[in-house]
Amino acid sequence: MDQSTPNLSNTSPAAQGFTFPAEWAPHTATWLSWPHKEESWPGKIGLIYSKYCEFIKVVAEGELVRINVKDELMMAFAKEQLEAVGADLSKIEFYEFPTNDAWCRDHGPAFLINAETKEKVIVDWGYNAWGGKYPPFDLDDVIPTRIAYQFGLLVYHPGIVMEGGSVDFNGAGTVLTTTACLLNENRNPHLTKEQIEEYLQNYYGVKQVLWLGDGIIGDDTDGHIDDITRFVNEDTVVTVVESNPEDENYHILQENLETLKNMRLLDGRPLNIVELPMPDAVIYDDQRLPASYANFYIANSAVVVPTYRCDKDALALEIIQNCFPDRKVVGIDSTDIIWGLGSFHCLSQQEPL
Repeated sequence: MDQSTPNLSNTSPAAQGFTFPAEWAPHTATWLSWPHKEESWPGKIGLIYSKYCEFIKVVAEGELVRINVKDELMMAFAKEQLEAVGADLSKIEFYEFPTNDAWCRDHGPAFLINAETKEKVIVDWGYNAWGGKYPPFDLDDVIPTRIAYQFGLLVYHPGIVMEGGSVDFNGAGTVLTTTACLLNENRNPHLTKEQIEEYLQNYYGVKQVLWLGDGIIGDDTDGHIDDITRFVNEDTVVTVVESNPEDENYHILQENLETLKNMRLLDGRPLNIVELPMPDAVIYDDQRLPASYANFYIANSAVVVPTYRCDKDALALEIIQNCFPDRKVVGIDSTDIIWGLGSFHCLSQQEPL
């Protein structure tokens, strides 16, 4: 792809008045990359499509869904699967942008918007498949720029690695992240914590970076925030906690909880903290999977929450429903999807209105 196009800018998005909206802000669309990599769901990829398509069906009730596919053959297969669950195909668009894998939260476009002009731009962060764990990733790495060219949007290239699942925004100047991921030597070893904060401020348009520590056991992303703590409004987070002191997540999540209690927002307010249970451990092929109710996706008309055939599912849905009185909360079984080591939030990326 020609990177020398004059469509690039050297001044930062923040300097031009652009910010990354909160996920609950109105969307034009949700972007996805159709799952096709069998190594991501070894022995199970055929089982994920019905629940994946249920997710798309729910999201499409309130906004467009835009899906990256390799070719017409993959598009035809996707349409067949979507029709099987009764999804509204008139709300679903396909783009022949081939990908290596399905995790659009991390390789997809980061859309920023100027609140005054309503202009949109895309930030194309570097992508290295979570520290080079799953090559190749060359097709995924160029997806944001391909989408920018398709829609005639200005695209920024910060030149460092950053994944959408590693950051969560309140839409009022604050971003939450983890030291386990952003300070990992397999991402940007040449950068200090302060330099990374500067990139977040310049290219996401935030003013404050709040740091948690470690992520949950089984998370191959080195501790993405979207499995542990999420903003649900400007001053409220939900954070997962483990009730069993013998569980290996217990101390990690207690430490995160204590850190959250000591945080203050830009105006000095403490966070309102809503505790969300962890599901029972999901084990497959002797591997503990990163099952978490925090990996929900906030769409225009619904919040889609992964469930795990667990007796805590109903309580988790109730807690999240109380956080979103203006949206219906829909639980969709993610027991097979989580074998890919991610769920609905990891698979999706919102495009603001």
